[in-house]
Amino acid sequence: MNTLVAIIGAGPAGLLLSHLLYLKGIDSVVLETRTREDIESTIRAGVLEQGTMDILEAAGVGARMRSEGALHHGIELAFGGKRHRIDLSELTGRAITVYAQHEVIKDLVAARLAADGQILFEVSDVSVHGIDSEQPSVHFTHEGQPQQLIADFVIGCDGFHGIARPCIPDTLRRDYQRIYPFGWFGILVESEPSSEELIYAQHERGFALISTRSPTVQRHYFQCDPKDDVDNWSDDRIWSELHTRLESSDGWKLKEGKIFQKNIIGMRSFVSTPMQQGRLFLAGDAAHIVPPTGAKGMNLAVADVRLLSLALDEFYKDGKQGGLEKYTETALKRVWRAEHFSWWMTSLLHRFEDATPFQQALQRAELEYVVSSRAAATVLAENYVGLPFA
Repeated sequence: MNTLVAIIGAGPAGLLLSHLLYLKGIDSVVLETRTREDIESTIRAGVLEQGTMDILEAAGVGARMRSEGALHHGIELAFGGKRHRIDLSELTGRAITVYAQHEVIKDLVAARLAADGQILFEVSDVSVHGIDSEQPSVHFTHEGQPQQLIADFVIGCDGFHGIARPCIPDTLRRDYQRIYPFGWFGILVESEPSSEELIYAQHERGFALISTRSPTVQRHYFQCDPKDDVDNWSDDRIWSELHTRLESSDGWKLKEGKIFQKNIIGMRSFVSTPMQQGRLFLAGDAAHIVPPTGAKGMNLAVADVRLLSLALDEFYKDGKQGGLEKYTETALKRVWRAEHFSWWMTSLLHRFEDATPFQQALQRAELEYVVSSRAAATVLAENYVGLPFA
């Protein structure tokens, strides 16, 4: 098989890149180890920055996002028994949309298949060869048959545990990582929304987050031990913990419902550089991970593939390689900004077991400053809605 761009991974990064390249007349093939059903049903967070919303709209895949997603103009910070609203739109002129990642994937898969795009599901034994040559290749097995995909470029969009990043030798790669000493216990619940906007709560028992998925399904989280077991948490215990951490003096109450999914996710910050070697480029979680507090993961992936689509378009139209050569440098400016914001939000809102009373007082002072200073609130809002693309 031959193509111009071989893409490993059919997550948001890989699928969107394939579609953006198609719109520019550049052929690609997407390889995915999972089934279509798997990638369309794996529920993950979905806070879309303004720039991400704009890219999906421009790519012609924003109709369902616009009609079914929840457009939010603010968020709330809760601490000390009170809630404080950060007006994102008033501070920045921009907004966010809550629209789950698997719904974005559904839209992108449908768009690629409608355009006769090639997505090969359930591939195995994937390996990358010749990245320092002008014609790298991807070897894999599909439907029981060994195959070889020859391309001009290989793009690794296969996540943190994928095979693409290790293709860059350890001697040329530097990884930065922080593992946080806590995780998030997440639930999906059948209920009406408890709030019109997301609530980020800081409490002496730990962080909590009220989010939404649809008018009838809500997503809530609370800080927990990452080594805990979901079986240790009955529904009654979960609701008691959320009520304790979230309810405020203004009479607001969390709405309960049937919990139909429970899971625990670990939290890490991770960056691998460079994000390219020869004709291999990394995008999304293959190159960087952020803790979910800042709602940046999928948005960074979208920013990465936007850069790659522009650079590849420049290469094929004009024969110029400047965008490709500067990909790592350009992408990392946004990545490190998002890493810092996600770290800051995590530090601001979570309980650290080893925090001294002095450090706890500093945390509260910073929260008070954010909700009382327009300048501080604007910094939060600008980063949360996503900085404009350069």
